[in-house]
Parts: sequence; structure tokens; C-alpha cells
Amino acid sequence: MPPTPDQLDATFIALADPTRRAILARLVEGEASVNELAAPFAISQPAISKHLKILERAGLVSRSAAGTRRPVRIEAGPMKDAVDWLENYRRFWEASFDRLDALLEILQTPVNAPDKPAKKRTTDDA
Repeated sequence: MPPTPDQLDATFIALADPTRRAILARLVEGEASVNELAAPFAISQPAISKHLKILERAGLVSRSAAGTRRPVRIEAGPMKDAVDWLENYRRFWEASFDRLDALLEILQTPVNAPDKPAKKRTTDDA
């Protein structure tokens, strides 16, 4: 089922922030705790938690209960939906560039000099 506009909006809003993109890049390596995710950033753990909530609302991450630990893991579905949506535009632009390339090739082809008038055939030519 294709994503709804609201789902795509949530995904792109989540991806618009460099901290959230960095969190996702870290989660590609494997699940992590909030403290592990907060470590490389010069922001507080509550700020990281706010970023995680935005990522969760977009469906890009999930948290599971593993005893007292609540590891965060990346979820691929919304990202794939965004890529599929963007793919339509990639195909559009590729087709546009192909048409532009064809036009430029036509425009760059040298124009042939006008043909010399054909030489009249004489009986000597035969």
C-alpha cells in the first residue's frame, strides 16, 4: 500500500534534521541505547529523546523493551516508501536529461555546406 501524504511528510520532516540523520546512520550499524546515541552529540540526553520521538512518529525507528534497557533500532519501511516516491521524480529527470542530450547532439551537429550544383552530364561522361 503506498504511503499517505502524512506519512511521507513525517518521514521528510524527520530526515530534514542533521542530528536525526546522524542517529539513523548510527542505527544502520545496529541497535543502540539512548545514551549510546547521545554520546557523539554535544546536546543533552532529553534533546536526543525528542529527536527519537520524531523519528518514532515517522516510523523510522522503534524501541523494544529488553529488561531495563530499551534499545532503539532502525525501521526500513518508511525510508523505502520515501525512496520509492523519489524514484518517480528520478525517472522524470532522467527522461528530461535524455531529451536534452538528444537536442544538444542535434544542435552541435555541423550544418552541411550547401551542395554544389550538380555537374551537367555530358556525353563524354557516359
